Amino acid sequence: MAVEKTFAIVKPDAFAAGYAGRILARIYAEGFKVVGLKKLYMSKVEAEGFYAVHAARPFFGELTDFMSSGPCIVMALEAEGAIAKWRDLMGATNPADAVAGTLRKEFGASIGENATHGSDAPETAAFELGYFFNGLELLG
Repeated sequence: MAVEKTFAIVKPDAFAAGYAGRILARIYAEGFKVVGLKKLYMSKVEAEGFYAVHAARPFFGELTDFMSSGPCIVMALEAEGAIAKWRDLMGATNPADAVAGTLRKEFGASIGENATHGSDAPETAAFELGYFFNGLELLG
């Protein structure tokens, strides 16, 4: 399996609850290399740009309001099969459906406030990484 990069977010709910350190510790424990990391406070406009693919969906306003409601941590992660590996570690979108031991099961409260975000495909990862990081900010 090839080494690849993926994009990840510790969302505002998990950041506000003080889970960011525990989530980052799990990322390292699972063998990811963190090649980019920023704490930021997304504006509503930035959140709308990031989630533009969902603009026509009924949850778009709620999603972008939530993602601009407080600080978050955005990361570039690297590992063999990083995209699938990160999605497995996150767990199902709905924490109630997530498998025990996943981040969303442990730290998520609802479908909307589910602690983490991750890219779902190489094309998505490329867009999302480029949205938050320039090439000089990535270490690997």
